[in-house]
Amino acid sequence: MLVRTGAALLALPRRPRLWIGGGGGMRRLSGGPPPPTAAVRCFPLSRALLRVQGPEADTFLQGLLTNDVARLMWGGADRPPEGGAPSAPPRAQYTHALNVQGRCLYDLILYRLHESQEEEPNILLECDYSMLDSVQKHLKLYKIRRKVNIAPCLDLSLWAVIPEEQSGDVSSILDKRADKTLVLTPDPRAEVMGWRLITNKEENPLEIVPGSHIGNISDYHRHRYKQGIAEGVKDIPPGVALPLESNLAYMDGISFTKGCYIGQELTARTHHTGVIRKRLLPVQLSAPLPLGSIPEGAAILTESGKSAGKYRAGGDELGIALLRLANINEPLHINLPGDTSVNLTASIPNWWPKTTNK
Repeated sequence: MLVRTGAALLALPRRPRLWIGGGGGMRRLSGGPPPPTAAVRCFPLSRALLRVQGPEADTFLQGLLTNDVARLMWGGADRPPEGGAPSAPPRAQYTHALNVQGRCLYDLILYRLHESQEEEPNILLECDYSMLDSVQKHLKLYKIRRKVNIAPCLDLSLWAVIPEEQSGDVSSILDKRADKTLVLTPDPRAEVMGWRLITNKEENPLEIVPGSHIGNISDYHRHRYKQGIAEGVKDIPPGVALPLESNLAYMDGISFTKGCYIGQELTARTHHTGVIRKRLLPVQLSAPLPLGSIPEGAAILTESGKSAGKYRAGGDELGIALLRLANINEPLHINLPGDTSVNLTASIPNWWPKTTNK
C-alpha cells in the first residue's frame, strides 16, 4: 500500500499481488508464466468522498461509527502514550453509521491521510454517491461545536483495482508513480475485493497501475455479488438493514470493545446474547434476467411456500439476498409478475470464517 500526502510517502504491507506490463507484454515479478491478457482491472466507482479534518475528527467519528476509529488513527484501542511507539495503523477501515434503533444508515470506508499523531487528523470518508448530501447532513447534525471541517471532495476519483491473478509485489513500480497516488490500499472488507485507489480526477489510473485496463462497472458488481459483498443503498437499505445480518463483523467493520456509539445497544446485545438467523448471501438465479425484473425486497420462498428471506439486488443471474441460514440448502424461488417464477441457489462465500457460531 502506498499513500502520498504532500511530500510524505508511506509503503505498507498486505496488498494483493499484481501482474505488471512492460516491454513486450505482461510479466510476473516473482516468476511463472504470464497471463495472455492484462490481469488487473480498474473500475470507476459511483461512490463519493468526504473529507473530515480537524483536531477532533477522530473522536467525532468514534461516537458515530461502528468500528474503532482509534485503531485507524493510532493502531491500537487508544492513543499511544506520550513518546510511545504505536503499532502500525491500517490505512483504510470499513464501518457503518447506524440510526438510534441500531439499523444501518450508511456503509462507509474511511481512509487515513495523516502519517503521525503529531499531524492533524485528516480522513477521507467513502459513501454511496446518492447518499452524499444525507451523509454530510448526518455528520453536521452531530458536529455541534467540535473542531472538525466536513467537505465533499469533488476533485478526487475513486477506483476499485481488482487483480485477476495472484502475482508479485509491485511496490517498486508504484513508488515511481507515487506523485499521482493519493491513496492505494487493500480493500479493508475482504481480500477478494482487491485494492481501493484514490487519485486526482485528471490522473489516469492506468499510469499508476501499469498493465491494467479499465473494466466495465457491471463486471465489478458481478464480482461483488459473486463474493457476497454488499455495497450501497440497494444492498443495504437505510433504516432497514441490520449490521450483523449484513456481515459487518465478517468484514472487520465493527468493534465490540470500543465503547458507546449511536445504535450500539441493539448491536452489542445481538452479538453477545443473540443468534444471527439471517445473513446477506450471494445467490445465483436459474436464468439471467433483465435489470429490474425482480422487485427490490421481493420475497424468496421455499418449495413449500414458506418465506426464506428477501432479494436485495443483482444483475443478470447473480445477486445478493438476505436469507434465513436454516433455509439456504433448500430449493428456493422468487415469484415474478405475470405468474412466473425463477429458481435460485445460495452459497457461502469462501472468504467467510470457516467456523462460525453466530
